[in-house]
Amino acid sequence: MTNSDVSSDPVPASRNVKAEARGILQSLRRLFNQLGPIRLGSTLLFLVLALLMARFSWSTPLIQDAERALYDMRASVFAPVVEKEDRIVMIVYNEDTLKLTGQRSPVDRTILAQALETIDKAGPKSIGIDILFDMPQDDDELLISSFDKMETPTFIAYAAPKSNREIDFVQHEFLDQFLGNLENDTVKRTSILIETDSDDVARRWTVQPEGLPPFLAIALTRPNPEFAANDGAIRYLVPAQPDIPVFDKFPIESFADPATAEILQSFIKDKYVLIGGDFIDRDRFETPVGSISNLQHEDGKMIGLEVHAHMLAQLLNNDIPTPIPGWALWVAALIIAAAGGISALAVGNPLKVAGILLSQFIFFLVFPFVLHKLNVDTLTLPAFGWALGWLFGYASVGSAARTVNSQQRAFAQNALGKYLPKSIAGEILRDPEKLALHGEKRQIFAVFTDLEGFTKLSHAIEPEMVAKLLNDYLDRLSDVALEYGGTIDKFVGDALVCFWGAPLSLPGDGERAARAAYALYEAGEDFRKNVPEGVPPIGRTRVGMHYGDAIVGNFGGEGRIQYTALGDAMNTAARLEAANKVLETKVLVSKEAMERTGLDWYRPMGKITLRGRSTPVEVFEPVPEWEEKDREAVTAVIAAHENGDNSYVQALGAMMTQYGEDLGLSNLLKRLKETKNGESYALG
Repeated sequence: MTNSDVSSDPVPASRNVKAEARGILQSLRRLFNQLGPIRLGSTLLFLVLALLMARFSWSTPLIQDAERALYDMRASVFAPVVEKEDRIVMIVYNEDTLKLTGQRSPVDRTILAQALETIDKAGPKSIGIDILFDMPQDDDELLISSFDKMETPTFIAYAAPKSNREIDFVQHEFLDQFLGNLENDTVKRTSILIETDSDDVARRWTVQPEGLPPFLAIALTRPNPEFAANDGAIRYLVPAQPDIPVFDKFPIESFADPATAEILQSFIKDKYVLIGGDFIDRDRFETPVGSISNLQHEDGKMIGLEVHAHMLAQLLNNDIPTPIPGWALWVAALIIAAAGGISALAVGNPLKVAGILLSQFIFFLVFPFVLHKLNVDTLTLPAFGWALGWLFGYASVGSAARTVNSQQRAFAQNALGKYLPKSIAGEILRDPEKLALHGEKRQIFAVFTDLEGFTKLSHAIEPEMVAKLLNDYLDRLSDVALEYGGTIDKFVGDALVCFWGAPLSLPGDGERAARAAYALYEAGEDFRKNVPEGVPPIGRTRVGMHYGDAIVGNFGGEGRIQYTALGDAMNTAARLEAANKVLETKVLVSKEAMERTGLDWYRPMGKITLRGRSTPVEVFEPVPEWEEKDREAVTAVIAAHENGDNSYVQALGAMMTQYGEDLGLSNLLKRLKETKNGESYALG
């Protein structure tokens, strides 16, 4: 091996890399030129918005409302169902208690002191009091005495003005002094503030600021650093039976009354006791499970004491949903925005594309519920934000792609020629092989039109008016043909030639062609009624339609081609259109075409022998305004004629009287009289 052999290999490789780099740069430059700086900038901006939307929807106004609603739905659907949480008991002041004591705010402390004596004797695990003693009362000494005797660990509500706006400086000073007189090894302070989201719904644990005592649920059990730092979702429990509440709840006067106190002691032994208020006008919270929790009032709100009970139960179950790391949310947002953009570029089989889009929609709908079911904390999961981010990504890239595609298609269509039908140009753009000069045999529905008397009219008015009228007329007819999915072959003077079944053959081509044929006639009628003043009357639009074989494809030379159809189907349709003049009809459809339209709006118009043909053709005319019985009556007339029965004359006469002047029907009667036994009427 020579030195030249060794050194010759890297040279082509480096050249290939440079060529690929140049190709990429050229592609990027071409993309920049096609999009333009404004479009490119807006596309990138929307992609960034898609990313941010998919990440920060929980903190975005309006959108966060949707996120909260979706979370509440997940929390309700997958809320843990329990027969009863028998480790926790609530003892409450209620409206009856207030009536009994005659004291509303602050609540009566004598009844609390009496109840505490009974509760302490029952031997509960611990007691939490969700009542702020922030104002002096005459019975304070009695309550202090009761606290001094407590053997059960007891935790009394504490709040500071910096964290709780419901207590002012003076109230805090008294509360701090009052609790200072009570505190000992058994009686301690606890924080009771429940934080809500901006919509006043209690969804998450409250993180305690420094300097405050432990939160009530944590204080009642034991130091728990994991829950102390927890700001995730509260796991609300729901009852298995609608008539059995999750937590037992007793009025506080029941424990203060010696007649019932001893009986109730067994209900709180070795349990966590929460004491607080159950009032209609304060300390009540909206919750994610508001519609299904039977412990809430009619307005759907839950008392604060019960919220504490749910948090305590969650702590006792050591149920902390797995939080989603911030980096994972960023990665998901990036993937979501990218997926939206990539989806906008999906092309191919419509069903496959629809399947891709549908699968992503199902993902957005189902995946957050799956995560919630797997005990993942979806309180920060931007489910709605993902959908919006995907949509923004899809819209931004889709808009840019449409801009590029439209420019590319416009360039390609200009290269193919201005006279090439758009439908065919689209086929060629998708498959350039179809540009080859060849034809193929297809079965098509061919439709020809003609405007009666327009040639004569064109000699009676100014050329400019002729051009204006003709353009208006052909625009109307073209719109109809395209609306019904037809391929426009050509214009021949005032005539439109179009067909169905090529380049694509689709189910329902026959029905669309037949409806288009009649709509073309109606478009002509609308045109003739709206001509400018001074223009002589314009005749009817006549239409012929036939089904048969044709050679369809691109015909012409290398310098100029035309996509067209040639053959018997086209010739017969043209002759049927011309036959309208002799038969005084509007739209003539051959039997071959009629049988394949699936419509029942035709009346038979007999057999005719077209000019230049020897084989008779059975023809039909669409009359959608006719009743079915009348169309059947004409069919019976034709059958009677074939059998040599002349009684049909009276039947046709009656129908002409019913539907008024009907030139086609009159002409049919005349032809039937001139022929017999089903003979064909020859057109001269």
